[in-house]
Amino acid sequence: MFKKIGPGVLIAAAFVGPGTITVCTLAGVRYGYTLIWALLLSILATMILQEMAGRIGVVTQNGLVDVVKDELKSKWIKQTVVGIVLGAILIGNAAYEAGNIGGATLGLEGIFGQQFSSFYPALIGGLAFLLLWFSSYKTLEKVFVALVGIMGLCFVISALMTKPSVLAIVIGMFLPSLPESSLLTVVALVGTTVVPYNLFLHASLAREKWKSKDALNTVKWDTIISIALGGLVSIAIVITAAAAPIKDVTNVMDMAKGLEPLFGKTAVYFMGTGLLAAGITSAITAPLAAAFVASSCFGWDEGMKNKKFKLVWSAVLLLGVFFLSFDINPIQIIQFAQIANGVLLPVMAMLLLWIVNKKSVMGTYKNSIVQNVLGFVIVGFSIFLGAKSILKVIGLF
Repeated sequence: MFKKIGPGVLIAAAFVGPGTITVCTLAGVRYGYTLIWALLLSILATMILQEMAGRIGVVTQNGLVDVVKDELKSKWIKQTVVGIVLGAILIGNAAYEAGNIGGATLGLEGIFGQQFSSFYPALIGGLAFLLLWFSSYKTLEKVFVALVGIMGLCFVISALMTKPSVLAIVIGMFLPSLPESSLLTVVALVGTTVVPYNLFLHASLAREKWKSKDALNTVKWDTIISIALGGLVSIAIVITAAAAPIKDVTNVMDMAKGLEPLFGKTAVYFMGTGLLAAGITSAITAPLAAAFVASSCFGWDEGMKNKKFKLVWSAVLLLGVFFLSFDINPIQIIQFAQIANGVLLPVMAMLLLWIVNKKSVMGTYKNSIVQNVLGFVIVGFSIFLGAKSILKVIGLF
């Protein structure tokens, strides 16, 4: 994005999207500060996993899918694993795309009202399609990331202006608790922060940015600092929502109340602009990430000009619009997308850990014992949460 900034800032901008704004607001409104621990763990997990992904990209100078394909010698195992990865990324990104478009829809509702809300998803989908088709999204993406950055700063200032209880925040951060009916919200907080497709995106971006293994220390700190800043914004959103006079969140007007300490009654327009910017940015990058994964899986050439490449991102984009055409509340779609991400995470994390521990791939740059312990703790925690959420959804827990 900027010459001296690495891919970490793009990963942070990707997870601080409409899903994060919505889910963190819901967590703050419904459970106060009690779920900040889940957010803190998610931020640390993101740092650990994204550093591994970035390291793979720099050391191998390949994308994550390409490395997996090279390491799987058995044809049927390779086809099975690649099929699972492809299916998980396409399905996960389609759900995520619906959440992105839903977030941008909420933004338009905040700015222009709800009288034309039924047309907003198609309008946003059409705009994203045109930007992708003509590949002119890069300049606009810089503007959108800047707008989301300003939005994040607004939340941090608002969080400070609410004068929250420092003791309550510390307790919520370091003493884990699981209030009644909060399980799916915890999974959504994990899913909105540790985004599976970002692992593939980071490896490819790091490969493009850095060509020498001497840059690995830079990769690490770029990841840690960028994600820490993104995580600070997420925690600030929870704090402002917890202090706001909201009983539940059903529309952008409710969400904007978290910004009223700073902006007063005009807060809805700032919230609307932030959601619109975050939504459109993510609505562009999510289909592209899915298409890049598909391109690696099938070995397509010609890059973004390939017709099959365009077909994949078009399908993901259309599915996102399609999911929103059933008169479903965008906030429900966004929450579902984050839960889906949380369930897909263990599969992607295990694949990442397998690759980053292969000496034939990473040489002396493979994981240390400490990195492996942290990685397997993350996988175990995500499997536990994913399994409990599935049991809860089907009524067995």
